Amino acid sequence: MKLTVVGCSGSFPSVESACSSYLVEADDFRLLLDMGNGALGELQRHTGLYDLDAIFLSHLHADHCIDMTAYFVTRYYRHDGGMAPTIPVYGPEGTEERLTAAHGSTPTSDSMSKVFDFHTLKSGTFEIGPFSVTTERMRHPVETYGIRLEHEGRTLAYSADTGPCEALHTLAQDVDLLLCEASFLHGKEELPDLHLNGREAGEHAARAEAGRLVLTHIPPWTDAQRNVHDAREVYDGPVDVAARGAVYEV
Repeated sequence: MKLTVVGCSGSFPSVESACSSYLVEADDFRLLLDMGNGALGELQRHTGLYDLDAIFLSHLHADHCIDMTAYFVTRYYRHDGGMAPTIPVYGPEGTEERLTAAHGSTPTSDSMSKVFDFHTLKSGTFEIGPFSVTTERMRHPVETYGIRLEHEGRTLAYSADTGPCEALHTLAQDVDLLLCEASFLHGKEELPDLHLNGREAGEHAARAEAGRLVLTHIPPWTDAQRNVHDAREVYDGPVDVAARGAVYEV
């Protein structure tokens, strides 16, 4: 598997990066995890507009899904004429209605189902292209799903947005790479059902015996290097901060 960081800023785009979006590739199949603010422009550095094969939306906060409204336009009004073929989109219940409303359309006119084949996420195991997928409900104020991807014996887990929870441990157990949010600073924010800090991300990685930890969804006001330091205090494996355009061979 190949993981490319399209965007990794938390809450809103920073001067260095768009919001959450990650491209995972295997066997010429391209799966996009989230499409937050600014991600569509960055995505075109790594793949063509019509080359995605499926999209996973962890939840419906704007910094994880809002660029789907612009992507709808590119597929509905394709520059060379006609709509693009439908593409599977996996998201929480109500994804189609929320995105259609955000675009300013009505379900009876330009519903996004004309170009997106929506699938409602629940906790469970299923297939997306060549990937074996496991999803679990995370601890966040809105319905949110983390994801574990397996392909040819290699594994990747993405926390999405979450506070500390057993479900994240389940997804991360023995993964080769854990892409884990670290929005908060240890000792500063204490909101357990919203986000993780660097130390908590490290504790999850250590307990799950993950092979590598990549911290992501770090807002512009959070000290990323302090989060790395805090993670390394409790986790012995390699720790990176996600950066726009970074590529990992999993």
